[in-house]
Amino acid sequence: MVQTLASRLRTQSMSEHIEPTSSFLPQQTIVRRTAIARPEASQWPKHAGLFFLTFLSTTFAGIVSAADLEVPEPALSGWLGYVLYIPEYYRRLIAAVLWQAATNPALLKSGLAFSTALLTILTAHEMGHYLACRYYRVRATLPFFIPAPPLFLAGTFGAFIKMKSPIPSRRALFDIGLAGPLAGFVALLPIGIVGVLTVQPGTAPLTGDPIVFNDPLLFQFIAKLGRVDLSTAAPNSWYLAAWIGLLVTSLNLMPVGQLDGGHGTFALFGQRSHKVIGRVAFIAVAVTSVLGFIWHGSPSGFLYTVLLAVMLRVRHPAPERFEPLGRGRSTVAVITLIVFALSFVPFPIFLR
Repeated sequence: MVQTLASRLRTQSMSEHIEPTSSFLPQQTIVRRTAIARPEASQWPKHAGLFFLTFLSTTFAGIVSAADLEVPEPALSGWLGYVLYIPEYYRRLIAAVLWQAATNPALLKSGLAFSTALLTILTAHEMGHYLACRYYRVRATLPFFIPAPPLFLAGTFGAFIKMKSPIPSRRALFDIGLAGPLAGFVALLPIGIVGVLTVQPGTAPLTGDPIVFNDPLLFQFIAKLGRVDLSTAAPNSWYLAAWIGLLVTSLNLMPVGQLDGGHGTFALFGQRSHKVIGRVAFIAVAVTSVLGFIWHGSPSGFLYTVLLAVMLRVRHPAPERFEPLGRGRSTVAVITLIVFALSFVPFPIFLR
């Protein structure tokens, strides 16, 4: 009888399920847990291939950011010229970068430093989610990395995992949601420290670069402790990788939809408060973005606005059961709020 019951429990498709043992003992429950399946081996080549392509695209982006490239514009005319302009410009850009990488080892080193640092941060973020899923026996894929075109600043659109089974509890939702950004922040912290403390000092504010990166609070604190003047310094590969990592962290910690911050908000306050907080956050970010564009001419705040507008339309599923989070997770929530404050920049980029 016990062996039969155990074999039935092991074959359940759900990783965890709770039900009353009888109708007249409603408070007694049994927890049925099964070992979570390992990632499908057939998908490993896809994960590895996307990671390799993202490594190439981020290395390319790192070289572009470090090199002083002068790419001649295509001299095309007529309607065919308009159609072929972007592909031809991309061809010339790629050729210029490959030539620079082949003839200037320092540029290749900068590109590799950028891609290695950035992928370390993104991998830590996604593996935080993945390992939390494994802990709670939630079926999830390994991270999918998304390469981006050469002209995109980061060389990647980020990474994600797919969860294939329900989240069993409120605690699991909280832990899975916040494990990613906290793990990513821990990984980027030493990279950010090295990046800020090793920037090349200058004697005057930079005026030639059309893109100006606003410094998050974390960088400002590091610069103050290290007596570094970031207003006159040129960003290096480590700085850029950590800066992008902080941008990704702040975006994901927005308390909206199924973003990581949305998971944490749902676990902390429930479904109704999750919706209200998400709408308030969207309105606040939208107003801030408009004011930033009017006062400072910075359109970058709309990045948050567009993301939140999309995520507001995504329904957040409820976990299978609710239980108190406990004092420890309340402390983690406060730490996560501090991480968000250190990472968030209302207007990430200014265009001269």
